[in-house]
Amino acid sequence: MPTVRDNVSYAYTRFMLAHRRAVRHFVKSALALIAIALLLETFLFNVNFFLSAGYNTISLDDELTLQQTDDGLYKLTAVNHTLEFSDLNTEVHNVHLDFDHEQPAQELTVKIHFTDEAHHTYFDSTEYTVGVPNVEVSTLSSQSEYINLNTTGLVQNLRIEIVGDEVSYPIRLAGLSLNAHHPFDFNTTRFAFTLGILALAFAFRPGSVIYRIGIVDAPRRSKAVIIAAVALEMCLLSSYLFLGSNLVGVATKDYNSGSWDGVSLVNVFEVGGDNAQQYAELAKAMAHGQLYLEEEPPQWLQDMSDPYDKGARDEAQKETGEEYLFDVAYYDGHYYVYFGVVPVLLFYLPFYLLTGANFPTAIGVLVAVLAFVLGCSALLDRFARYHFKRVSLGLYLLLQIPLVMCCGVLYLLKFPTFYSLPIALGLAFSVWGLYFWMKGRTSAAPGRWYLAGSLCMALVAGCRPQLLVLSLLAFPLFWRPYITERRLFSPRGAREFACLVAPYLVVAAGIVWYNHARFGSFTDFGANYNLTVNDMTKRGWNIGRLAPALFAYFLQPPSATGVFPYLQPAPFDTTYMGQTIKEVTFGGIFACLPVLWILPFSRRILKLRISQRSTRTIAGVIVVLLIGGMIVALADAEMAGILQRYFADFSFMFLAAVVLLAFIVNENLSPGSTTQTLLMKVLLVLVALSVLYSALLCFVPETGWYSDIYSWAYRDIVETAQFWT
Repeated sequence: MPTVRDNVSYAYTRFMLAHRRAVRHFVKSALALIAIALLLETFLFNVNFFLSAGYNTISLDDELTLQQTDDGLYKLTAVNHTLEFSDLNTEVHNVHLDFDHEQPAQELTVKIHFTDEAHHTYFDSTEYTVGVPNVEVSTLSSQSEYINLNTTGLVQNLRIEIVGDEVSYPIRLAGLSLNAHHPFDFNTTRFAFTLGILALAFAFRPGSVIYRIGIVDAPRRSKAVIIAAVALEMCLLSSYLFLGSNLVGVATKDYNSGSWDGVSLVNVFEVGGDNAQQYAELAKAMAHGQLYLEEEPPQWLQDMSDPYDKGARDEAQKETGEEYLFDVAYYDGHYYVYFGVVPVLLFYLPFYLLTGANFPTAIGVLVAVLAFVLGCSALLDRFARYHFKRVSLGLYLLLQIPLVMCCGVLYLLKFPTFYSLPIALGLAFSVWGLYFWMKGRTSAAPGRWYLAGSLCMALVAGCRPQLLVLSLLAFPLFWRPYITERRLFSPRGAREFACLVAPYLVVAAGIVWYNHARFGSFTDFGANYNLTVNDMTKRGWNIGRLAPALFAYFLQPPSATGVFPYLQPAPFDTTYMGQTIKEVTFGGIFACLPVLWILPFSRRILKLRISQRSTRTIAGVIVVLLIGGMIVALADAEMAGILQRYFADFSFMFLAAVVLLAFIVNENLSPGSTTQTLLMKVLLVLVALSVLYSALLCFVPETGWYSDIYSWAYRDIVETAQFWT
């Protein structure tokens, strides 16, 4: 009887006999990519090491007029935080501020002036020129302590000043030198990122084998690659949350160790302040048998004739000194949570009943986003295999990446708060509901799939009601079999249709009961009672809000800058002479996601599909997605305002429509033809630009994000990207 070793050896031999050339090609390609990444990291990304190798380093420690500590360190204080040197008469290529890394970390803003052969006095920005910009330096980032200067000839005078109002003095300085030798820094994160980019470029190059592997013709091979790609995406998304967010309320010995209890393997802790615990507080209230929060509103709020007037609330709070909960629903003397209740029932209440602790919201957002990625990939695979014949593995992956990465879920992970959770969960339920529906359409016993699909779609109402628009996809998916072909009127068809409808009725009954128990109305979700920046009870609908919202959501170009991450909040001006609810946004999806530029050709592509098919399923799905996306965007603008996280409400619908349109075009092109090759190259560029924009958006500094809370650590990310500074 053969041993396990014999079986492994036999399998390996058979595999190599069948795929020896492919394996050799893969190994050679992998080694070449690794070599290129090594060369880039060694020589290009460490260019300052080689450029500074021949510098004549000049120490200025002896000229420092600062107080010194007992261990020989210099102290920059609130009174004396300016360093000025005269008569240097030397070339200055860089300045090295050697801060003591043992002191509490902080990010400092450094202002540098100098005189050289082109400037005999200190110069600054004028109407027509830009002076030496301020530079950010982290006291814990060695790379940021080396500041390259662009001087002309010999430098005579040099002035270095710590500026800003939020500096924590004293600052300990170990030394200061000019023309310092920049250390060699092999950054493993940058190396891995570079290798990943090279691997993607190699995998998706126009002549890649993945474009010759058909989804339908090679199901096992294509599924294996798709599963591996999705697993990699999930790892990247998880890493971004855990390494790039300050809002993960989970602590271990080595992660968020400052909040670790010192005993448990892992413990949870509250982040984001009182307002961020709404779902957790609702879970506690439900556990105690009530639907309103346990915290009592202050008496002054209960006595107000109009508690929804923010100006009046602020005045009353200022007079009494008593705080109130912001952004909760206030009704009949109690606080309520107006956000969808499903996340509470799914995560917070079970977690509280089991542990007595608050469920960490960021983990819920991550679970929802990962579920969305899985469901989205499965749904796309379903469409590609059962409605098209020529979708290649390369085309599938090329379109799957922007579908999941450019639809707004990355921004939800950037701010994994209770605001993001219902959106992420609504998206996850939507894609899985659609997948189960699609699965049922080809199943011999579709009832269970329809039940699961409709349950998911109905639960969206308890997460993000706007996304119920996706339930309209039931019309193109089920109209022909149940209405046109009159299957509905057969006993079996009636049972199947009941499976489609029943979950909606059950979930609707629960939601209307929940609404009535809180606000005395079956249809009142409580959003109008929100204690927010404007009076929602009087907001109403105003057509004047639509034009600026449509511009911001769809057409506004991105606002670029020359400093990493090269994006900044887009400006906002409007002729609407009323209050506009607006947070920072970064450009409209039609301007910032070039992959959506396929949409202007929708009509022609749909006509092509309709002329070739007796059924209208795919065409109907595309039309519903486009109309639904527009409806949701307009509803968001009218009901809430213009916020970056709301892009996730509708971006997926437009991206999904683009994917199906691209599949239709691909179906009508001969494999390997000049036209197909050209269009694939164009699509590759459009996707690359779209993903690049979405990736850069993840690193834009914002209030309340990692860059704001841990600015000294964020500086390392900037230095890693801007290796030449």
